[in-house]
Amino acid sequence: MEGTGMLSGTPARQEGQKLWQYLAAFSACILSVGVGTALAWTSPVMFSLKSADSFLPVSEEQSSWISSLLAIGSMLGALPAGMFANAVGRKRSLLALAVPFLLSWAVIFAASAVWMLYAARLTVGVAVGAACVLVPTYLSEIAEASIRGTLGAMFQLFLTVGIVYTFSLGAQLAYHPLAVACALVVVAFAASFAFMPESPVWLMSQGKKHEASVVLRRLRGSGYDVSAELGELQRDCEEGAGERSSVFDLVRYPAPRKALFICFAGMVFQQLSGINAVIFYTKDIFEASNSSMSPDLAAICVALVQCSMAVVAAVIVDKAGRKPLLMFSSALMGLSLTTLGLFFKLQEAESDTSNLGWLPLASLVLFMIAFSIGMGPIPWMLMGEMFTAELKGSASSLAVTLNWFLVFLVTKTYPTLKDVFHASGAFWIFAVVMYLATAFILFVVPETKGKSIQEVQDLLLGRKKNKSGSSA
Repeated sequence: MEGTGMLSGTPARQEGQKLWQYLAAFSACILSVGVGTALAWTSPVMFSLKSADSFLPVSEEQSSWISSLLAIGSMLGALPAGMFANAVGRKRSLLALAVPFLLSWAVIFAASAVWMLYAARLTVGVAVGAACVLVPTYLSEIAEASIRGTLGAMFQLFLTVGIVYTFSLGAQLAYHPLAVACALVVVAFAASFAFMPESPVWLMSQGKKHEASVVLRRLRGSGYDVSAELGELQRDCEEGAGERSSVFDLVRYPAPRKALFICFAGMVFQQLSGINAVIFYTKDIFEASNSSMSPDLAAICVALVQCSMAVVAAVIVDKAGRKPLLMFSSALMGLSLTTLGLFFKLQEAESDTSNLGWLPLASLVLFMIAFSIGMGPIPWMLMGEMFTAELKGSASSLAVTLNWFLVFLVTKTYPTLKDVFHASGAFWIFAVVMYLATAFILFVVPETKGKSIQEVQDLLLGRKKNKSGSSA
């Protein structure tokens, strides 16, 4: 995380060994795989449940609620997650989430009535919402500055791994074996994460300086001098404890207010990009292109594109920076949505599109690539980078709650939007949102690559560094 540069007055930062940082991040992100399985589960399962010979028949309306109750549960889970993590710690909070995850899969496995599926999806939604707050927070707090972006991008990467895992197994396994396979992911998380360290930032915020020192030495390696980083953590926590102690301080003070505004905007742009609408419309896009690929295989291919590009994002985000990737991502998504809208406009006008079968597929692939390297992972990453320790939990909870509210809103209103404006109009609306996002990122979003929490706060306040390295 923070290095020695701010204390020594030089830009150089000591770097520690990174093995334990990657191990802890990998273990925490197994829960992100669990999030991906929960998100993707309805796609392979609902088709079989809606068939006439299903052991548990569901109607279209019931299917809609089974899908959307996860978003409602996520809003409920995100709100208290930050406060809970501040009270009992990041590690114990994350381990506690294994309980609702496993409970939901047990209820799904034993379900004999539709209301049981409702209860299970609401329960796993609570766990998903909390995980979306806690995993990015933990990743940002264990990482040193040079790899904070890479570790932060792992949240989205492992989430897409969970989607690929579920789509792939869902095409082969029946209802009950699939539930077991999804539950095993959570078991793997709990078994590995029990041996991982607590966040040193949280330990310092609780006045546990010795424990924080031990954890830092474990995370950074035996050859790393933790004194400078420990001193900076202590100073940040003391300043935060003395000046900010309430969730209302998120809007009372200029730096957290601007950070909250940027994080909220990131979540709004992420969801109003139409990402869920594009994913839901994948089958129609493949059919429009006269592709012979099956819907199951099409969904797996789209998820694989997401997953592979999330790997690319994790590799390049600490080299390219957050802001350039976000701008490239939003602009390319806008272009892809514009061409998708144009193709469907031609179809709606009954024009001959037989020679343009490649266009919707190319647009879809470009859209998923662009989303996966910028607009997908980076808003989650910024959420963990822009707030001081005592406000990070509350800010993350509010941002994730907003995100899941927008997921629910877009999921439930997209059919109406398509009916009113047709597919072309819906895609063009999403494209306009992405062009607005590009302008917003250019003029408002700061670059947080390689910066400590205090340096980010100075950026938010418009402070400049003098030659000695202190804030002017």
